[in-house]
Amino acid sequence: MFITDDFLLSTESARILYHDYAARLPIVDYHCHLSPKEIADDIRWENIAQPWLGGDHYKWRALRANGVEERFITGDAPAREKFQKFAETMPYLLRNPIYHWSHLELARYFGIDDILLSADTAQEIWDRSAEALASPDFSARGLMRKSNVEVVCTTDDPVDTLEHHAAIAADPSIATKILPAWRPDKALKISDPAAWNAYLAKLEAASDTSISTLCDFIAALKKRHNYFESHGCRLSDYGLGAIPGAPLSDNDAKAVFLKVRGGITPESSEIEGFASFMLRVCAWFDAESDWTMQIHYNALRNNNSKMFRALGADTGFDSMGDWRCAENLSRLLDDLDSANHLPRTILYSLNPTDNEMLAAMLGNFQSAPVPGKMQLGSGWWFNDQIDGMRRQIEALSQIGLISRFVGMLTDSRSFLSYTRHEYFRRILCDIFGADIERGILPRDHKLIGSIIADISYHNAVNYFAF
Repeated sequence: MFITDDFLLSTESARILYHDYAARLPIVDYHCHLSPKEIADDIRWENIAQPWLGGDHYKWRALRANGVEERFITGDAPAREKFQKFAETMPYLLRNPIYHWSHLELARYFGIDDILLSADTAQEIWDRSAEALASPDFSARGLMRKSNVEVVCTTDDPVDTLEHHAAIAADPSIATKILPAWRPDKALKISDPAAWNAYLAKLEAASDTSISTLCDFIAALKKRHNYFESHGCRLSDYGLGAIPGAPLSDNDAKAVFLKVRGGITPESSEIEGFASFMLRVCAWFDAESDWTMQIHYNALRNNNSKMFRALGADTGFDSMGDWRCAENLSRLLDDLDSANHLPRTILYSLNPTDNEMLAAMLGNFQSAPVPGKMQLGSGWWFNDQIDGMRRQIEALSQIGLISRFVGMLTDSRSFLSYTRHEYFRRILCDIFGADIERGILPRDHKLIGSIIADISYHNAVNYFAF
């Protein structure tokens, strides 16, 4: 058996911390990309390939690296053949987190913990997984119940109707609280006037507001922000490349707005300045609503132009960026703090070299009465693996307060990905357990166990006030 009860727990103290203080706590998944419609419809799957390989760009990248043809990845190959190609790839994934995630998912959701996935075992696992898929509880909501998920925050555009969120909220049989999160990225991007103006047409319809001026634009966004708040939204999220530099002045922002509204392509300095201006406007909204502002940055997206033309975005052709962001970030946070409009904030860089910089930067803006108001976000995307999680935990531990950390999230489109919370909790307990055994933390399992429980669950509950 590979996935044992003590998987990743290398000391007795680690095992005590995990089993006694972390394992049974509910999950608060405050950032993910699940489909609210699929939750409302309580979708089911015909075979393991659908929930496992559909939309999972982590696995798609691994298959490409193993020389698998695209038709077995995103193409029209039969599901059984796609699963076979993934099974053939699994032995080559040793030391990649997908190897751990996949076997955790097999164990937790399909009850398969006695064999490893490979070309030779693919048919047996295909057949045994079919039995689990046929059970009444193997559905979107059933998997949430099985995983003890208490809260889920999806990622939603300001123009989204939130109709599926409303349907979920009205259904008393759904035990998990499903809330929207505000993601206005398209509103901030003016580099393509045609696409931006098409988006503003949707915003006009959603907000019932005619948008001719910058003031109209801001008013329309504020209406949608209020609408999201009325549906229980407690977090915003901004997906950026670099942190933008100096914002445009009010007058310059108005002029650039009219320029792009008229279909004229802006200069690069105008694109950055307008994004910086609007990021501050939206952060003010967040502060006034007492939301948490999340900023995900340093993602260099759509690197392979040929594959972007063929498949579109979010198909596995993104990577870490390496923009220098400290000064721009400092100015953003200082501007908001000086105006008394700095909301609770979580910062995530896709490049782990930013961990120490972020941990130090956030300390400049911590303030009462919220413990850990400024948060260094968990290891994200390429970093939600053993080394990435350890690096984030070490940076926060040495420079900030790990005891106030709000913990893990899935950042996933898969209903099977809640094992990532288990993965994180095991790694967290192994770190603290090793420190106890080395004598650099007191051998007080109750004291340290309470911190483990806080990071795993209680801090998020208190911080977000769902």
